Amino acid sequence: MKKLGARVWVSLLLIGLAGQFAWTIENMYFNVFLYNTISTDPNYIAAMVAASAAVATLTTLCMGALSDRMGRRKAFICVGYILWGLSTLAFGYITVENAARWFPAANAVAAAAVLVVVMDCVMTFFGSTANDAAFNAYVTDQTTSENRGRVESVLAVLPLLSMLVIFGAFDGMTRQGRWREFFLIFGLLVIAVGVLSFFLLPESRVEKRTGGFLPALTYGFRPSVVRENRRLYLAFGALCLFSVAVQVFFPYLIIYLQTYLHLNSYAIVLGVVLLAASLISVLSGRTIDRIGKLRCVPAAVSVMCVGLVLMYFARSIGFVIAAGIVMMAGYMLVTAVLSAVVRDYTPAGRVGSFQGIRMIFGVLVPMIVGPFLGAAVIRGAAGTYEELGVVRDVPTPAIFLTAAAVLLTVFLPVLLLRREERGRHE
Repeated sequence: MKKLGARVWVSLLLIGLAGQFAWTIENMYFNVFLYNTISTDPNYIAAMVAASAAVATLTTLCMGALSDRMGRRKAFICVGYILWGLSTLAFGYITVENAARWFPAANAVAAAAVLVVVMDCVMTFFGSTANDAAFNAYVTDQTTSENRGRVESVLAVLPLLSMLVIFGAFDGMTRQGRWREFFLIFGLLVIAVGVLSFFLLPESRVEKRTGGFLPALTYGFRPSVVRENRRLYLAFGALCLFSVAVQVFFPYLIIYLQTYLHLNSYAIVLGVVLLAASLISVLSGRTIDRIGKLRCVPAAVSVMCVGLVLMYFARSIGFVIAAGIVMMAGYMLVTAVLSAVVRDYTPAGRVGSFQGIRMIFGVLVPMIVGPFLGAAVIRGAAGTYEELGVVRDVPTPAIFLTAAAVLLTVFLPVLLLRREERGRHE
């Protein structure tokens, strides 16, 4: 088994964690920021998520192919993180009052909501360049099929670790409405990691791709390439269905805990859940490599489904914690095994190009379909409350059952993929 050096491990953990801080803010707190300070219309949230997903996918397609052609990832990571942090800072200045001053002829609320969507797209461009395209390709470059289960189980913890830190230490800041300070802290943190990476991150030695940029950009869309890499695209299909299920409930999770369950101490709840789930994920890394990634997928999916069903019934704080641990442990395990499977089947020399295809299946489609499906479920359930004369939509437990139903469809591509593997061995 190839061992990663200490410098590589430190680089992966530091850069990965800083990126997850930024993605946590984008995926969970931009929604809350928009909901609490600008508009409670869930369609604004769904539109923001969908626009961000489109930008992320297009950016990763282009920048992944470009990093393959250049044969280097480091510059994309370092410069991208610096600009990513700067764009995060900008959110602190988006308010309804500022929108009214900047666009006096427009509806101030609508203008502010549009500004959030636009800035989210700008932030996503830099984040996808640095993280989705370059950093993900870098991880594939540095790992092998023998150690990816362990690496992915650790990387899968980072999103939840970032949530744990933010919820535990900084959530109170957002509750107090100190959004400008909140965005400033994490923007500066991402910038600092980008600067440090110039000195810490070893360069990834990748053979430069020859040929034109457009053929490299469209490589993964060719029918012949799909046929040659059938197992990879089945893995992409499983990743897509899993990610749709996650996006049905995840954008509304904090809002659900706040408004439906009325858990004022939800930061503590999430902290306990994420800590326990992270521990389970790390301890499972070696087991995944030993047993086999494909064999672990059905068990991981089943665990997450059970957790989602339990969340549907959970009302007390103890029940929510128990259900949340099961749900998030399953989420992390599915993330780890599917990510490792995708890396295993990605052809060498085309790692950057295939990051864009991964984004279509793992981000674009899920982040368009999932949140709008979640919004439809919320509207259909007609859960509302009135605050200062304004009727606000409330996420209901139905989002968890809907997510579980979607998640069960992951079994189909996984079964086909296992059949493909048996056929190859026979």
